[in-house]
Amino acid sequence: MKKLLAGGLIAGTVIAITLLGAKDVRAESRIAKNVEIGKVDVSGLTSTEAEQAIAKYAEEVGQKQITLTTEDGSLTVSAADLGFTADAGDSVNTAVCYGRKGNLLERYSDKQAIDAGKTKCLTLSTTADEAKVLDFLKKNESSLVSEPVDGTLKRENGEFTYVAGKSGHELDMQKSVSAIMNYVASGDFDKTDKVELVTEEKKPRGTEEELSAVKDVLGKYSTDYSASSAARAQNVQNGASKINGTLLYPGDKFSVATALNPMTAENGYAPAPSYENGSVVDTYGGGICQVSTTLYNAVIRSELKVLKRSAHSMMVHYVQPSQDAAIAGTYKDFQFENNTKYPVYIEGAASGGIITFTVYGKETRDPSRTVDFESETTDTIKAETKIVADSTLPVGTVTQTSSAKDGLKARLWKIVKVNGKEQSRTVFNNSVYNPTNAVYSVGTKSDSSEATAAMQAAIATNDLEQVRAAAAKWKNAGAGTETAEDDSKTDESKKNTTSSDKKTNTQTSGSTAKKSETRTSTTKKNTPATKKN
Repeated sequence: MKKLLAGGLIAGTVIAITLLGAKDVRAESRIAKNVEIGKVDVSGLTSTEAEQAIAKYAEEVGQKQITLTTEDGSLTVSAADLGFTADAGDSVNTAVCYGRKGNLLERYSDKQAIDAGKTKCLTLSTTADEAKVLDFLKKNESSLVSEPVDGTLKRENGEFTYVAGKSGHELDMQKSVSAIMNYVASGDFDKTDKVELVTEEKKPRGTEEELSAVKDVLGKYSTDYSASSAARAQNVQNGASKINGTLLYPGDKFSVATALNPMTAENGYAPAPSYENGSVVDTYGGGICQVSTTLYNAVIRSELKVLKRSAHSMMVHYVQPSQDAAIAGTYKDFQFENNTKYPVYIEGAASGGIITFTVYGKETRDPSRTVDFESETTDTIKAETKIVADSTLPVGTVTQTSSAKDGLKARLWKIVKVNGKEQSRTVFNNSVYNPTNAVYSVGTKSDSSEATAAMQAAIATNDLEQVRAAAAKWKNAGAGTETAEDDSKTDESKKNTTSSDKKTNTQTSGSTAKKSETRTSTTKKNTPATKKN
């Protein structure tokens, strides 16, 4: 009975003390000495003050710059940009209750620790947003690692020289994300601000053995630019130099526009005539289409895969119809792919008025098989006459500003022969070339309103004979008008020949020499300029 009474007394005492403790906690909310939540000292703070201290700490850590490193480079990023957060969970409540709550033995133990100056460390969970970390690494991978440099070839004095490549790296995204997440979760930001990312080696393409197979001529083509102006010749030579030395591995794609742009003086180009919206204007890079056209003909004879090709808006003089490949801005480009099993090397040279592209690779085609291309005009698009009023010219003046040139429709045939016997003939492309209309500017300037009205009425008919008749009738009407020229004599005198009478294109397919193509081409030059593209 005594034992029972004693046990009850002790139990009652424990309950009473526990209840007293709970009452004390409610009455006193200050945290005991030497209590930390993560790296935050919350000693003597209320729960609200402790939460504020933790929030301030999280903000400060968020501004911390973390350096991400690899073998190739480094990059700094703030913890906030990685989605850093700090979560105290129940730690604030635990801190407030420390030494005040629990059974008698727990409270006694806590009080002993407090009196001894021992630090009570409570959990502060720090983390980053995994999705943000991954997104950051993907967007900035190029700043952290280097791509491998493929082996390549140099061609000097008619011989190839092998240039070894260099290994690069790529990020192991999963392991690198884990490294960052582990660093943030550790909360030990004062120890280091660096995280070493995990990478994998990327081997370069092109061994010496592989590239030594590149020695056969797959296709070759030349065009003549000897009649070009100095500016146009500069553009042709500059363009050829930018493509010269290109090495394409199997599956690689090539864009001529990407290789040649931008068309600026800083990039080596000069203003020269070019086609723009059906007109001839001086632009930087004028004539550059002869570069893409010459390459096009070398590529198709190599039988590389053509991905994109566009005809000019109007005919050019240096190849036959459907043999051209125009480039213009972002909407016209010549693109092709190395569809062979071996690398191909493109050599481009422009000097002495001749531009030549040669495609080298490993010849796997039957030596008895030859490939040729034949142009066919399928239709003619007649040029028209356009008559426009010019209020700056006196009545009676009729001036031809543009000569008529018919457009046409054409197609290119691919012809395959084996031992000289034709095996197939297929349409390779189709092209449409717009005509160049004859344009006449007719003066309407006069002190006589009747004369002006008469000329405007004649112009509205778009009939050159009626316009000439009206000009002859009214040329002396009104004060201050000038005597009209004899248009029948002056129109043709304003035309100038701008291209040579003969252009020679030399082509080679595989190891088989092709016959030269010689054709007569006369381009008429009118005021103000004539296209030589």
